Amino acid sequence: MRFSCSRPTLSVLAIIGGLLASGCGGGTATSPGTGGTGPAAGDPPPSTALSGVFTYHNDNARQGANTHETLLTPSNVNASTFGKLFTIEVDGWLHAQPLFAANLNIGAAAHNVVYIATEHDSVYAFDADGKQTAPLWKTSFINPGAGISTVPAGDTGAADLGQPELGVMSTPVIDPTSGTLYVVARTKENGSHVIRLHALDMTSGAEKFGGPVTLQASVAGTGVGNDGAGHVPFDTLRQNIRPALLLDHGIVYITSSSLDDIGPYHGWVFAYDAKSLAQRAVWNSSPNGGEAGMWNSGGGPAADGNGSIYLLTSNGTFNAADGSYGQSFVKLSLGASGFTVDDYFTPGNFTTLNINDWDMSSGAIALLPEQTGAPHPQLLVGGGKDGVLYLLNRSSLGQFNSTADNVVQKLAGPIPGSTNCCDRGIWSTPTYWNNKVYMCGRIDTVKVFSLSGGLLSTTPIQTGTVNMRGPTLAISSNGSENGILWAVQFDAQSSGGPAILHAWDANDVTHELYNSNQNSARDAAGTAIKFAVPTIANGKVFINAQTEVDVYGLLP
Repeated sequence: MRFSCSRPTLSVLAIIGGLLASGCGGGTATSPGTGGTGPAAGDPPPSTALSGVFTYHNDNARQGANTHETLLTPSNVNASTFGKLFTIEVDGWLHAQPLFAANLNIGAAAHNVVYIATEHDSVYAFDADGKQTAPLWKTSFINPGAGISTVPAGDTGAADLGQPELGVMSTPVIDPTSGTLYVVARTKENGSHVIRLHALDMTSGAEKFGGPVTLQASVAGTGVGNDGAGHVPFDTLRQNIRPALLLDHGIVYITSSSLDDIGPYHGWVFAYDAKSLAQRAVWNSSPNGGEAGMWNSGGGPAADGNGSIYLLTSNGTFNAADGSYGQSFVKLSLGASGFTVDDYFTPGNFTTLNINDWDMSSGAIALLPEQTGAPHPQLLVGGGKDGVLYLLNRSSLGQFNSTADNVVQKLAGPIPGSTNCCDRGIWSTPTYWNNKVYMCGRIDTVKVFSLSGGLLSTTPIQTGTVNMRGPTLAISSNGSENGILWAVQFDAQSSGGPAILHAWDANDVTHELYNSNQNSARDAAGTAIKFAVPTIANGKVFINAQTEVDVYGLLP
């Protein structure tokens, strides 16, 4: 269900058309003292060849590069010509990456639009260029008068969250063809905990396709939390939808783990038809065991375009014979009878990883472009808390061998590994651009690995100079030129402290072009949020702080 106030009917989506319903306003956008207020309301929106950032880390391969950025270059991203333009204030904490769509007709005017989802169970559409301060629309999933609220953090017992409430945590996904934004929200409704998938019209925030639908599932098994009759139900209090959503071949994929390892819990994957919202299938990663969830520091499952999706699971039960895949890379496909595990890789030191709580799914997977002429042309890269970076053959992941990992490449050492469960290792999604893989470990500097002949360089070809807590990096470029590497630095173990936006020359990460502390009076960002990923689109950089999105660009 959705609760929102009314406003006049909005215009049709420019490239699609269609009858729209109602949404409502709320929230503010403010300008810093010297940052400018953006273009006038009547000006056409700035335009590049980018149609939008519709999913986490830019694409279903999760490579993290916008290669259609013609406005921002290494020569103009500096403290003299680039800075904070304005701040968008919202009603709750922000864990979901902002998404972007170019040149949409809303309210009889064209807008570049930034979509923001909050832990207060709100979804906003704002003009991305600051042409107006009020939101274009706002949708709320709560109704306190009817006993429907966000979930108080105290209900879960999860101490590490640091936030007052849980609402929307995962990054939504957009289908630009149908003009739909898919988002998962959790609510507390007269004492019951509920998780729903919503399909919202991109230009109004109205529910589509008869939605929302409630996430419900049960699989055969005797694992933790079973009902005593051979079934394991999905627990809407204990399970947490942290990973970004995935849309592939008309299916919305939702993955799940726990809150602070509080059991009982499992890893779950849901598949919903994007047009009917009918549940197509569910998969449990440990039906006869426990745990093995997906959280991925906010990253999402990856898809190869051929119908296969790729997941990285955490500590938990591993026994492929009975369908349990803890600490594993897993390749799934969806057929008429449900999910099939097509392949997997589990490290030979699985037991050591489990004992030390060195989750593989602290990190996430990126799929690399076809390596023509290489022995293994189809590759993926990823790793977890132990700091090992794995390069795997997507056609044969390697499965399990306790004495020798059957992988294309295994890099142990360049990225510092854990000495306890939480201080080191990989807590991010790898970033790919121009035959290079960019990584930053937890408490580490940026590392750049070359990719040639289907192999990574065994040591970094470049190392950055700024020590950070393992952000997921992003690239902007104009094709193979003018590459800029972006990161949001957070220095606290949990969320807190100042967020700092960094930009480096992507061809030389020792050369910092800009950071938001260089002119902090003008450019300082808000309070940091863990695992924030910058969204770069049409000359703007959008970064999450706790309850605001700070927008950077070329100064007027």
